[in-house]
Amino acid sequence: MSHQHCKCGCMAPINLEQALGLSQGEIKEMHSQYVNASLVTLLSLINFDTPFISAQGVSVFDDQGNEYLDFLGAYGALNLGHNHPQILDAIQRVKTMPNLLQSSINGITAALAHNLSHLTPGNLQRSFFCNSGAEAVEGALKLARIATGRQKFVHCHNSFHGKTFGALSVTGREKYQQPFRPLIAPSIGVPFGDLEALQDHLRSRDVAAFIVEPIQGEGGILEPPKGYLAKAKNLCAQYGSLIIADEVQTGFGRTGALFACETEKLVPDILCLAKSLGGGVMPIGAYITTDEIWRKAYGTMEKALLHTSTFGGNTTACAAALKTIEVIMEQDLCQQAREKGSYFLTHLNNLKEKYPLLKDVRGRGLMIGLEFQPPERISGKYSLKFTMNVINKLAQAYMGSLVAGELLNKHQIITAYTLNNPNVIRLEPPLIVTYEQLDRVLDALEEVLSNHTGFFSMVGSGAKNIISKLTHTKS
Repeated sequence: MSHQHCKCGCMAPINLEQALGLSQGEIKEMHSQYVNASLVTLLSLINFDTPFISAQGVSVFDDQGNEYLDFLGAYGALNLGHNHPQILDAIQRVKTMPNLLQSSINGITAALAHNLSHLTPGNLQRSFFCNSGAEAVEGALKLARIATGRQKFVHCHNSFHGKTFGALSVTGREKYQQPFRPLIAPSIGVPFGDLEALQDHLRSRDVAAFIVEPIQGEGGILEPPKGYLAKAKNLCAQYGSLIIADEVQTGFGRTGALFACETEKLVPDILCLAKSLGGGVMPIGAYITTDEIWRKAYGTMEKALLHTSTFGGNTTACAAALKTIEVIMEQDLCQQAREKGSYFLTHLNNLKEKYPLLKDVRGRGLMIGLEFQPPERISGKYSLKFTMNVINKLAQAYMGSLVAGELLNKHQIITAYTLNNPNVIRLEPPLIVTYEQLDRVLDALEEVLSNHTGFFSMVGSGAKNIISKLTHTKS
């Protein structure tokens, strides 16, 4: 593609047609120059920079027509898959309506709030709409403070709630927090599943809310001990604190229930939602709370505008969300996730029994984590000693990413490691995935796991490739 220049000599703006025709090299160059150069380097190291030009359901296609299976699912945002036709049609249905009009109240928004009230657990009733999971968490934290009159928060170690200041303050990984301190204080971390540690902090009766994921996603797909969430709710109620359930990743059928907290018999005071609510097409987030809590926080005209969002509750996003919920319920995708997840987990556990590289298989429904054994811990003929420190470090700390790279580059299967545990790769395919597609992934995993010599050769060559690219980048 040739770039034209303005009369002044600067490059002319690129129009949509030209953007659609950009080559892989041009895309990488522009991202490196105008977006995030370090991210481009990181993705290039493990060949995660393939340009995809079309997608439908579980499948995405590159510019050579090769099909890839998306088992990453945008971290749980693609419960209905890519470009679901009913979601696209719903957006078309409202295309002539005003999308943003703050001087009026919107019927599509009202209908979505009505549906969420009737589908969420317990007496959750009032919704606030925004554009992302982090925004939903931010709104929930503010709601807890104003409703309780307290300032402190408690979160779990290894948790992930977002990277905006408030959400980051209750995210349990130092790597993401340290560069941005001081954060929103005070926020205290406790071990996930430890009721005694939680109670120790609640006793002071100054905690506004305890925020928790029903299953820790970025922590490595970790489930809590049975009964933990319901008991945590009781403790919060005992000491006058609220409990916030972050279901941004687990919501809308992902775990085999419409909401994961239902399985644990938790009725939260505030429920955070996003990701798949937009049907994989529109960005939309929400929190929903009880009428009592909402009235304490925003129940007067003086307080009605204390927390707002310009794009929150817009017509297009809410129409997509309405249709998403309709499709999930009509196709009983919760049951499909339970049944397909059970099938998948059974066969994955069979692989774990056969191959020592696969350390653990865990999860619920179609939210599954595979933890891989660092090579030095695999005994006998499968052991591998790296002679270069950087290769050794890579293999020990990022085995999951190496497996993900092998699945992508040799088997056309898209996965990724979890942010807080890079030895774990997540499998979160759309809930519409077929058994045939599940089998294709199982076969690919078995080939990777069974071919140890070839796999470890891949680790070595992949690491050397990374070193070469890093050296080239620095030069």
